[in-house]
Formats: sequence, structure tokens, C-alpha cells
Amino acid sequence: MDKLKSVLSGEEARRDNRTVLETVNEASTLGWGTRVKGFIACFVVGGACTILGVCMLFIPKIGLTLFIVFYTFGNICTLCSTMFLLGPLKQLKRMCDKTRALATTIMITCLVLTLCAAFWWKNFGLALLFCILQILSFTWYSLSYIPFVRDAILKLVAVCIK
Repeated sequence: MDKLKSVLSGEEARRDNRTVLETVNEASTLGWGTRVKGFIACFVVGGACTILGVCMLFIPKIGLTLFIVFYTFGNICTLCSTMFLLGPLKQLKRMCDKTRALATTIMITCLVLTLCAAFWWKNFGLALLFCILQILSFTWYSLSYIPFVRDAILKLVAVCIK
């Protein structure tokens, strides 16, 4: 019956013209309590994976590989946790905002390059370098959500260099 009503009222035609992102955003209509719970769960999993990755670093032979996997997965979970609060479409729009586009690109590139260096290129020195760049780019990306903090840090660095 609901399907018939939507066809007769013209809602069906409007639904067919939606983009994939609009469909995903509409499907993610969670209540605020559920969003907060999802954020906390995803953030805790990300933090736990990051800490577990650091602990795995001290295992002989495979420790570095496990560190890279857990650390990168932890960063991805932490990044995705904010999608619960804002919704996926709004979060993606904010990530691609002109103030964050470069930081987002560098951060995602470092995530991918870290895994490539560890598994395809088998160059663990390069993987560690990309992990360090992951930390820096994720920090810079996170600071972009706090007004004027990045400008203050740049001014502080400029004063320290002089």
C-alpha cells in the first residue's frame, strides 16, 4: 500500500533521481543516541587497535607488520567514527572542504602508502616513515576542526624558526 501511495504521489520518481550518496545518507537516519553509541564504539575500537599496534611493535620478526596493520586500521576506525555523528554524506563534504582537502588527501594517501610499503614493496623503513606521516597528517586534519588552531601553530613555528 505504501508503494502504491508513493507512486501515485510522485515520490517514486523523485527517489529514482537521487544519487548514491543521497541514498546512503537517507538510509543512515539513526537516532542521536544510536549515533553517539556508534561513535564511541568505533572510536574505542580505533584507539584499541592503535594501542595494540604499538604493543605488537616489540614482537620479533612480525611485530612491525602487525604494528602497521593495527595502527592503520585504528586510524581508519577513528576517522570513520565521526561519520556516526554527522552522517556519511556530511562528513565526506566536510573532509573535502577547501580548508581540509589537502590534509584529507595527504592523510588518506599516507594510509594507503603505509600498507603498500609494508605488504607489496616489503620496505619497512618506508612503512615506518609513512606511519609517522600518518600521525602528522591525522593530527593536522584533526586540528582543522578547531577554529584558528592551525593558524596559531603556523605562527608559533614561524616565531620559533626566526
